[in-house]
Amino acid sequence: MISQLSWKIGGQQGEGVESTDRIFSTALNRLGYYLYGYRHFSSRIKGGHTNNKIRISTTPIRAISDDLDILVAFDQESIDLNAGELRPGGVVVADAKFSPTIPEGVQARLFAVPITAIAEELGTSLMKNMVASGASWGLLGLPMEIFNKAVEEEFGRKGPAIVEKNVEAVRRGAEFVLEQAGGPLDEFKLEDADGKLKLFMIGNEALALGSIAAGCRLMSAYPITPASEIMEYLIKKLPKFGGTVVQTEDEIAAVTMAIGANYAGVRTMTASAGPGLSLMMEAIGLSGMTETPLVIVDTQRGGPSTGLPTKQEQSDINALINGTHGEIPKLVVAPSTIEECFYDMIEAFNLAEEYQIPVIVATDLQLSLGKQTSEPLNYERISIKRGKLVTGELPPNEDNRLFKRYEFTEDGISPRVLPGAKHGIHHVTGVEHDQEGRPSENALNREKMMDKRLGKISDLRITDAIKVDAAHANPDLLIVSMGSTGGTIEEGRARLTEDGVKTNQMMVRQMHPFPSELLKPHLDAAKQIVVLENNATGQLANLIKLHLGYHDKIRNMLKYDGTPFLPSEIHKACKELI
Repeated sequence: MISQLSWKIGGQQGEGVESTDRIFSTALNRLGYYLYGYRHFSSRIKGGHTNNKIRISTTPIRAISDDLDILVAFDQESIDLNAGELRPGGVVVADAKFSPTIPEGVQARLFAVPITAIAEELGTSLMKNMVASGASWGLLGLPMEIFNKAVEEEFGRKGPAIVEKNVEAVRRGAEFVLEQAGGPLDEFKLEDADGKLKLFMIGNEALALGSIAAGCRLMSAYPITPASEIMEYLIKKLPKFGGTVVQTEDEIAAVTMAIGANYAGVRTMTASAGPGLSLMMEAIGLSGMTETPLVIVDTQRGGPSTGLPTKQEQSDINALINGTHGEIPKLVVAPSTIEECFYDMIEAFNLAEEYQIPVIVATDLQLSLGKQTSEPLNYERISIKRGKLVTGELPPNEDNRLFKRYEFTEDGISPRVLPGAKHGIHHVTGVEHDQEGRPSENALNREKMMDKRLGKISDLRITDAIKVDAAHANPDLLIVSMGSTGGTIEEGRARLTEDGVKTNQMMVRQMHPFPSELLKPHLDAAKQIVVLENNATGQLANLIKLHLGYHDKIRNMLKYDGTPFLPSEIHKACKELI
């Protein structure tokens, strides 16, 4: 029996690859397995090769695997493109309709199943995805009733007749392949999971759930890959809490609506990707200048321009930190796990109000869209902090002056009131202003206001601004990264340990203001430093060099072809460095 297995389904976009993966992984989740998924898809509605890969384990995992055990293929292209991942002894389950063949040199066993023919016998070729998934499930020898339950959940809204047809498709697919194979394959027999139902979600869903827990009651947004699932989740869930989602005409409207709603006292967010973030820059400056709380999620994807809308990249760091013209206070946070996506959203809303600043939560496509098992969420960690929001009665202002919304204070954070508060009237403008918000070009006032705004975040640190696994006092190599790469690095490091290489690992979670003092002792201790990131120019490495130096120690490990890092790539590159 084995403790881990990797399964992939491939075909043309629109053929049901996504729904097959969803049902397959849901059934595995019901059995209590840990899962980690990667979705490769084209930037079009229909057509073009797409595949979904699921890694299944009896223990927690946070990375896709280098190799592949079972490939389910709807066309020859899926075999040709993905067969290279198959380990010796792997299996291909393919539709007999296209006379499948295994590429030369690939040591895999082929099961040609009349997937389309069986589906058509049952009434429609649309059910071929159920025939295929039934065949692969049958080879694993897992309980069929669990899979059928997942099918019922997927198609139940369409009525019992449709459910029955799909269950029959699953049964026929399993029966056919098991007759070919002589029963379930012993080499793919998974050890029993713990049977405990686990959270299983994509990062976007965790971000959305975290925003609800944080008290967000309005989302204004424009659809864009890979952020749209946040909006889609909140469309379903926010109304249950008295909230709503507004789909705006563009990203400029989305962010300005969010600023206005936050000014009115409603916790509001927006979410986008690189192109949308570019459009938001002027408004982010308005949030910083008017000291209005704002929470934005940036789901990074391949750029520039339209770039690679459906592919992995981490190339927005420069824009996130320096994209706005002028200088404003802001916080940029980069979660690295599903759990952090949830907790970071709660902290983002709190800090946005406590410091009266824009907060950007930056994920990447793999973290946003990769479906994976999550550890149980601790709801006792949830707290709502609204900072210096004055909700009680205000005293009358002397000499009928306006409320000092931008009052100079010791910590640089001014009292904040909601519109309509008696004695709370003040100006709000994007131009430089005095303590009451009135436009001012006075040189001394300008300096004091700039110092006030920028100074209030100088010591701002989020919870776990960096995460370090310091296994060694003086490691041969310190691997530094951000976002979704953490689990992949852990697996690469395990292989380096077997080779006798001492490594430590650091995840940088706060990009701005940069927590230099937290990084420094770990950078000092390492003999060499490699900064791993999905971009072409080493933006995180440059950020470290800018604030701390270490030019002689730092080496880049860059990947910008649109795909995530694999553990084998990290192992190989680091070993070459050593």
